[in-house]
Amino acid sequence: GGAPTDEPARPDSDGRAQNLDDPNRASFFDLFNTRDDPNVTLEVNKYLWNASLDVLNFMPVEAADPFTGTISMGYGTPQGGNRSYRATVFITDPALDARSLKVSLQSRNGRAVDRETVRAVEDAILTRARQLRIRDTKL
Repeated sequence: GGAPTDEPARPDSDGRAQNLDDPNRASFFDLFNTRDDPNVTLEVNKYLWNASLDVLNFMPVEAADPFTGTISMGYGTPQGGNRSYRATVFITDPALDARSLKVSLQSRNGRAVDRETVRAVEDAILTRARQLRIRDTKL
């Protein structure tokens, strides 16, 4: 064993402690940095992925799989809203395009969510994704 330190540590997947201050530690966002490994490919548009998380930030993330492009969100109520929703987001293509995005919404009471609401959420995600891409091109 090593000498005790005051640095925060958390066990990683194989049970070894991982220093949270270590700049070389693995992160969820490493999944999007696959340039170094030609054997790893993600078929998910990073702008749509991040925009989905931004727009639906009032919902807790229950599951996220960047390899299949699926984000499952728990129930949440949008600011100023009076209905609670949960969502599943499907990102099916690496292109920043409306055809790459599918959002499924369900209300807590089991009622169907009208198509206009689903379309408004998809439009908000697409708009945010374009903003993120424009921001990145200005850097």
